Amino acid sequence: MGFFDIFKKKKVELLTAEERWNRIWELWEIGDLLSPLENLLTYESEVNNGGHSQYFFNVANGGDLAVEVEAVLSMLPEPLRENLARGYAAFSAQDDISDDVNDELFEECDNIFYKHKQLIIDMIQEAANNGFGHPNNT
Repeated sequence: MGFFDIFKKKKVELLTAEERWNRIWELWEIGDLLSPLENLLTYESEVNNGGHSQYFFNVANGGDLAVEVEAVLSMLPEPLRENLARGYAAFSAQDDISDDVNDELFEECDNIFYKHKQLIIDMIQEAANNGFGHPNNT
């Protein structure tokens, strides 16, 4: 690189909305997003793949569920916030983490999630459009 190269304009690649969407999920996958956005993507992914019971179980077994849920609650709009809070309260009240007592409640939580899923998709897309919530892009 020569001295005058620093004055050349950098070529800026503009990403499409789909490319930004894919990029934010790539950053999430490698653990390179900031909280609470990282937590929101974890929530969205886990519930999509196995429902609220899977989300609570997997996060509780791999991290601090209370911290995770609090971060997600800080981002969610109603009625999703109330839905997650209700599911978390039921999960926390279980005597045994594998207890199936709340399957019906978790199914209701899943249904509310899917009914309002577009709200989460819009939040993730907005974050993707505004720098990914990435430590170097905020």
